[in-house]
Amino acid sequence: MLRRVASPSSLNIARRLIVNPLASSSNISTRMSSTKAQTQFNQILKTEIESIKTAGTYKSERVIISPQNSAIRVAGKDGKESAQINFCANNYLGLADHPEVIARSKHYLDTHGSGLSSVRFICGTQNIHKDLENQITKFYGTEDTILYASCFDANAGIFETILTDQDAVISDALNHASIIDGIRLCKAKRFRYKNCDMNDLESRLQEADKAGARLKLIATDGVFSMDGKIAPLDKICDIAEKYNALIFVDDCHSTGFLGPNGRGTAEYYGVQDRVHIVNSTLGKALGGAAGGYTTGCKEMIDLLRNRSRPYLFSNSLPPAVVGSASAALDLIEGAKTNGLFDQLWGNTKLFRKLLGDAGFTIKGDNHPISPVMLGDARLASEFADKMLQRGIYVVGFSYPVVPKGEARIRVQLSAAHTEEQIRQAAAAFIEIGRELGVIGAKSKL
Repeated sequence: MLRRVASPSSLNIARRLIVNPLASSSNISTRMSSTKAQTQFNQILKTEIESIKTAGTYKSERVIISPQNSAIRVAGKDGKESAQINFCANNYLGLADHPEVIARSKHYLDTHGSGLSSVRFICGTQNIHKDLENQITKFYGTEDTILYASCFDANAGIFETILTDQDAVISDALNHASIIDGIRLCKAKRFRYKNCDMNDLESRLQEADKAGARLKLIATDGVFSMDGKIAPLDKICDIAEKYNALIFVDDCHSTGFLGPNGRGTAEYYGVQDRVHIVNSTLGKALGGAAGGYTTGCKEMIDLLRNRSRPYLFSNSLPPAVVGSASAALDLIEGAKTNGLFDQLWGNTKLFRKLLGDAGFTIKGDNHPISPVMLGDARLASEFADKMLQRGIYVVGFSYPVVPKGEARIRVQLSAAHTEEQIRQAAAAFIEIGRELGVIGAKSKL
């Protein structure tokens, strides 16, 4: 008598039924039919990616194989590495690989472990988290501070928590995407004013009053990251007080270096006691790792700890990140005496002068963010590639990161840059600018 041998596929089905009694042929057919959905999905994605490439706005990631600094090593497509001078990091004070920052990060890793495997309110709060929150609070002179995994999370968590449908938020038109996304999550009435236009801001506040808003919150970047433009926070404060409005500032691109003591845009204008809420990052000037925070009045921070979803449902900051940020804050307290501020602002002035004299258009308010305006997306991409070939690491920015027709290379200066590095970068800009017809052939080197 012949014995029937089960096929491999039927054996697999049997095994699945033993492991999971709920599995059936209908479940299997569903999985098989999902392959068609996956194929359709993949095709839609490919079409979208091709449209991005056709528009010249496709973004490729370059791979760095060294610590972040003004001089880095970059892996090439051919497998070879090249030395580059980095002009596009948010490493404003050069602290990303500072020995004291690294040492404290390692120390906290040894003393407090790799991570907490928990959110803060369950079993994810260590003494070092509270110490860092207190350190930031003291730095700003506020009442309390709450840490987040990123400033994007801080922005995602604040508006929904503190505003209701009875309130209004009045937002600058060029605010960062994280502010925009955070506002979308809340039920408050939304008004948008033209970038740094105080007349338009006042008009929107009047509209909010007519709409019967209980609270009015003006939301602005301290420094607009694509333009290097500093928000006129002193004027915003005057208008806010006229209309009894609160002020929220995202200070990611000013914390640690703008203002006499590096306390950001509010200190730069002398209005620290007139700004109600500051959100910022630990991932730029403050060590460059990760993390963000909200600082302000104690009642607001208490409410955020209880209702802010990104805080409640995200793991605690890793101890190593807490350590690097804490060390960076200590170093910033002495930045005036160790020359970091002078070096940063001297580098900024030199670069802007060299390119301005050569005929380039540089946007911004003499901020380390120095956007070299090119207009065309393809031109910006080609220009950046040619700079890389000359050992200058920069990136072209185009739509949707910036408005259409306003493509640029966003140069970012650091206290870590030497004068020689800045002059080398300027010479490369001028050479390629002539080659591509961006500036005249007789522009000064």
